[in-house]
Amino acid sequence: MADVEEKETVIIGGGPGGYVAAIRASELGQKVTLIEKGTLGGVCLNVGCVPSKALINAGHRLVEANDASVFGITTKPATIDFTKTQDWKQHSVVDRMTSGVKMLLQKHKVEVLNQEAFLDNDSQLRTMDVGPKQFMDNGGGQTIKFKNLIIATGSRPIEIPGFKFEKRVIDSTGALNLPEIPKELVVIGGGYIGTELAGAYANLGAHVTILEGTPSILPNFEKDMVAVVLKQLKNKGVDVITSAMAKKSVQDDKSVTITYEVDGKATDLKADYCLVSVGRKPNTDNFGLEMTSVKMDDHGLVEVDNQGRTNVKNIFAIGDIVAGPALAHKAFFEGKTAAGAISGKNTANDWVGVPAVCFADPELATVGLNQAEAKDKGLDVKTAKFPFAGNARAVSLDQPEGFVRLVFTKDEGNLVGGQIVGPGASDLIAELSLAVNGGMNVEDVALTIHPHPTLSEPIAEAADVALGFPTHI
Repeated sequence: MADVEEKETVIIGGGPGGYVAAIRASELGQKVTLIEKGTLGGVCLNVGCVPSKALINAGHRLVEANDASVFGITTKPATIDFTKTQDWKQHSVVDRMTSGVKMLLQKHKVEVLNQEAFLDNDSQLRTMDVGPKQFMDNGGGQTIKFKNLIIATGSRPIEIPGFKFEKRVIDSTGALNLPEIPKELVVIGGGYIGTELAGAYANLGAHVTILEGTPSILPNFEKDMVAVVLKQLKNKGVDVITSAMAKKSVQDDKSVTITYEVDGKATDLKADYCLVSVGRKPNTDNFGLEMTSVKMDDHGLVEVDNQGRTNVKNIFAIGDIVAGPALAHKAFFEGKTAAGAISGKNTANDWVGVPAVCFADPELATVGLNQAEAKDKGLDVKTAKFPFAGNARAVSLDQPEGFVRLVFTKDEGNLVGGQIVGPGASDLIAELSLAVNGGMNVEDVALTIHPHPTLSEPIAEAADVALGFPTHI
């Protein structure tokens, strides 16, 4: 039997939650071992939120280069070398960021094992080598007895019947690494990822069809927000087919044919690629979690308290494998909380709302409660809305579509939520997140001077509307 190594704090998974937990635990004086079987940075940094934004940005640049006539600028048709685009995305963006994570872990003296972990019980695990080696040679597997454990194993795309992930039927990872821009792309699933990548490839020149099983794409956002995005998708030539059930796919070396049904009527679509983006499944299987006493719910998520602690006091779980939105910034926060709890700090995942962003055209962002959710919770609320069409900066950017909406209690004016659809929504939502989580009211926002002319002003203008003293509408 192999010798047993004793380690203080072990983390399984080097994605956003895992590597941040490792850094914070080290800062708090723990000796940390991080086990990652793939690449540091996880899905988000390598094949998710970061590279997707690179492709989205490239698409925006191409559109701007081809159509600046509104500003009196005449341009020749721009061309794109997609091989060079992909090379830039990988080497100048993804590799740079993952190298930064590796450097930070080294700086904090975190031991990184490029191995796969398998749990034996509530205090012990085994590791097994995976190849090729990316970080260090650990000379085969080992048995580790841990004092504390943080599980941060993330999630993976869901595969649906009739759509096996192969050459022409791809998940989000495959969509981000296509060797060429498809002439025809079918996207099954109109959620965050599907809508973002549909818009990106439409901007890059593909004809895109979105098949969504529910009555609307982006069902987590309010209908008037989604309407702004739908208008822009139509302008890009994207076909959006809702209440559509994908039935099967037949692929060869050059194309894939997708069969879908609407109201019982079957239709075939032929495309170069089919992206399946219908959700993600938590990675709580295949590493021995069932060998421990850790409890899970009916959805395969680990049950935790507000510090991320499971029913086993020395085991914590964070990120996509616990309840709540599967977002990198939520995992960041939970990783810091768990690291603090292990160190005896009074940390807690006690947020009021977690901001969520969809990088569509235009961007959508939300935090806290919308009006319907607030009413469901028994709150008496009102809303106040200001359009970007009344904002000088948005108009000068030729991006006047969208609005800011505040949700606040009727009597006290306390902010309980906010939504933004329009230019810069992904950055602007941070102010509303601070306001909602900080317990501010609409008067606090209205009395905060916002610089002019900027995209931040509609937030203050919406607060003025809430107080009954609108200026620019």
